[in-house]
Amino acid sequence: MKTRVLIVDDHRAFRDVLITTINRQTDMEVVGDAADGEKAIALTRELLPDVILMDVKMPIMDGTETTSRILAEIPGMKILAHSIYADDQFMAGMMRAGALGYILKGCDTEELCGAIRKVAGSP
Repeated sequence: MKTRVLIVDDHRAFRDVLITTINRQTDMEVVGDAADGEKAIALTRELLPDVILMDVKMPIMDGTETTSRILAEIPGMKILAHSIYADDQFMAGMMRAGALGYILKGCDTEELCGAIRKVAGSP
């Protein structure tokens, strides 16, 4: 069974790259994508993905607040933060909100997919 991934990022071109990259893997598939936190919450309710790949900085509702709201509603949802920011403050905020990991957007495919697999397999 494939790991079902929801991508949340405010940049359409970046979402498209992630969709292509993840869908090339034999063990995972993108089931949806959202440009903001509000849409992410709605899609999470509808799709119940295995893993959410969550951008940290977005308009309307940032990744930290979106993560907190999703986990308040659906405890146990697995969220992997991704960001261009290597700043400890962003990382700590996402981890406090309940993200299970934090990966930088500049990482390679192997690192990204490995992080998704790790989060998917976490209890």
